[in-house]
Amino acid sequence: MFKFIGVIAGFLLFGFFGSVLGYIVGAIIDRARALGAGGMNPLTNALRQAVFLETVFLLMGKLAKADGQISQVEIDHVEQFIQKLGMTTDHRTQAITWFNKGADQAFEIEPTCRRFMSICGQTRDLKQVLLVYLIVIALADGDFHPAEEALLTATASRLGYDQAAFKQLMDMVLNQSRFGSHQINPAEALDDAYKALGVTKDSTDQEIKRAYRKLMSQYHPDKLMGQGVPEDMIAVATEQAKEIQLAYDLIKKIRNI
Repeated sequence: MFKFIGVIAGFLLFGFFGSVLGYIVGAIIDRARALGAGGMNPLTNALRQAVFLETVFLLMGKLAKADGQISQVEIDHVEQFIQKLGMTTDHRTQAITWFNKGADQAFEIEPTCRRFMSICGQTRDLKQVLLVYLIVIALADGDFHPAEEALLTATASRLGYDQAAFKQLMDMVLNQSRFGSHQINPAEALDDAYKALGVTKDSTDQEIKRAYRKLMSQYHPDKLMGQGVPEDMIAVATEQAKEIQLAYDLIKKIRNI
């Protein structure tokens, strides 16, 4: 929108060259509004992608070791996760290296979180996307260990989330995952759908629509890649979007909206 405003204002003030300058300035403003201040410069996107990828797999290793040992089930799950992403050979090799580093007893999450925040913290959604990916990983083996929850809560705190905000996010992802795995109890399906969208049965139709659109916007592939999510990690976001859609479809059907 600001691109067109910039073109018109620039042309009226300075003619043709003013319209070009107005378009550039407007494009920067549009990008900042869509991606956050950290996404204004597309030239830094490769760095954000590298830091995001590294952080995910370092913390994945830490999560796997959170309960004291890494089981074969967890190792198998990491392999399945990588295969599901369809990662490039280089990314796959590097991801395994980072996972093993994160699983080392001496590994501390503070420097990793601090670096992530310095490089990726000013983008609109990367912090939440990182936490969502880690929650999905923790839930994947069907056993959400208290040590994993404690580590995730500590990580969220370092990313600027208070306990209430993180608990709401975790509850949303948990209920979204039920739709994706078809583990919905028919008697509880509607309640789960509301929780998956972060709303309640008392929310208005407009509030539910806004929540749905906001979530779907956050998981839009182009927007995520623009912020710094590597292309071969978009598959997780795509799955989340499908789960959100299923939850919203159920609410729409029941409410006739």
